[in-house]
Amino acid sequence: MAGNDDIDDPLGGHPSRELVVRWGGHLAHDRRRSPHTVRAYQATAHRFIDFLGRHRGEKIGRFSLLTLQASDLRAFLAERRTEGLGASSAAREMSAVRAFLTFAAEDAGEVPQVPYTRAPKRPRTLPRAVAPDDATALAEDARDGAASDWIGKRDLAILLLLYGSGLRISEAMGLTAGILPLGSSVRVIGKGNKGRVVPILPAVGEAISAYVDAAPWPMGTSDPLFRGARGGALSADMVRRAVRAARQRLGLPDSLTPHALRHSFATHLLAGGADLRSLQELLGHASLSSTQVYTNVDAAHLLDVYRNAHPRAK
Repeated sequence: MAGNDDIDDPLGGHPSRELVVRWGGHLAHDRRRSPHTVRAYQATAHRFIDFLGRHRGEKIGRFSLLTLQASDLRAFLAERRTEGLGASSAAREMSAVRAFLTFAAEDAGEVPQVPYTRAPKRPRTLPRAVAPDDATALAEDARDGAASDWIGKRDLAILLLLYGSGLRISEAMGLTAGILPLGSSVRVIGKGNKGRVVPILPAVGEAISAYVDAAPWPMGTSDPLFRGARGGALSADMVRRAVRAARQRLGLPDSLTPHALRHSFATHLLAGGADLRSLQELLGHASLSSTQVYTNVDAAHLLDVYRNAHPRAK
């Protein structure tokens, strides 16, 4: 790529190279960014300056950076995409360019007015759904690996709840003992303080009841349902730690997180014939577009249905 010699020599070619050096110091000392982040951001700024020099046919100084147009940013982005940069990486690169231009303006005592350009839309990705047997094995191993019997029953109940009812981990941690005794459903409070009703499978209800019976703490209606070892509200990090240990013992992939259990709930329901509107309600998504991403996850199942059902598929 043209201009690599200038990147190796930060002050070569364009007066604005010196700004990149000072921006790196600002990121490291004032913003406490890691050395890796500083190097990556500075490399992006040098690439951007090199591009502007070729694009505008001039030496790039501070004034050039303060008088950019949105078309300049779009042209840089287009070049980077033609070089094979993916959407997520391009979005991060544009974020670094905007941060550099903001620094350049503030360093000159100007109000930052970075031209607006839409970053590439990042593909919406989801963790791979785990098999039902793996979800159950994870929950049971977390139980067996716990420090005490009641903590093991607690971890089993939580993980079965995440997979069986599709809760976010924050929603599970927010439950109080006021939901007891359990019925066939429970009301949870999700994002935006919005409530919804989710089903409680018999196996999940039995696991929660077993945990409640074994827990050494009182269960007043306003008390947290899931308690830590000292009786306070359990933290989500403790659940993630239990999951991490269990999946390592079982040799399961790192992508199997508490949140992946919620995605598995949704994927398996869709594979079983659930419609998107019902799934939206069960997951607590504000818009249907958030739920529609699962249609991509389940494409393999849809192809199987097609092959088995279409008269010309064989």
